[in-house]
Amino acid sequence: MPVLAALTLAAGAVTAGCGPSGEPPLTVLAASSLTDVLGPVLDGLPEDVQVEVSYTASSTIVQQVRAGAPADVVVLAGTEPLAALPEELVVSGPEVLATNSLQIAVPPANPAGVTGPADLAGPGLTLVLCQEQVPCGAAARTFLDRAGLDPAVASYEPDVRAALARVEQGEADAAVVYRTDVLAAGDRVRGVAVPADLGVTTSYPVLVVSDHPQAPEVVATLLSDRARRLLSDAGFGVP
Repeated sequence: MPVLAALTLAAGAVTAGCGPSGEPPLTVLAASSLTDVLGPVLDGLPEDVQVEVSYTASSTIVQQVRAGAPADVVVLAGTEPLAALPEELVVSGPEVLATNSLQIAVPPANPAGVTGPADLAGPGLTLVLCQEQVPCGAAARTFLDRAGLDPAVASYEPDVRAALARVEQGEADAAVVYRTDVLAAGDRVRGVAVPADLGVTTSYPVLVVSDHPQAPEVVATLLSDRARRLLSDAGFGVP
């Protein structure tokens, strides 16, 4: 069974045993680009709902669910991974949690002078993308195709946070990531806009993949007005 990546616990969560309700902890598998916002959203759950959250690439989430990894609710980036998730594993959903758009992340000093998409094909530029089976990578490929660009790519990273980290650490001149990741990085990177006519909108579907009795309550919290406000503040589009 695949090892779950980067386990992060919501407030009040436990790693074993049952919560005050007597139910076992509920496991949420979520796309990496939700790392900074999903915890605060799930803080709105009642105290008797214990949640464990793991963040990784959406394609990996689907692989884990297919392999039988513990999962009750999944939140994916992009609708493409849904095609690989057998219908019999889906108890309810999908419902759209939020949307996201692309930006080009560059170092704060922008040493390569990237001011727009055309600069990504410049000589000597170190460009990083997500792997193409990952939603941010598929979106980046669509964007580059629309722009008529076929730039040299220095590396393909397993998820959007790994791509962003290459820029933050000064190992890349640019990475195509989500707008929310640029915002979350603060002054560690700068964002260069992707023109609207070249951009790609990524939807975030929420699905229940088990019969855990508290899964509907978790989904309701994810889709609540409070969640919409937090997601909007983090730069996501909301339905």
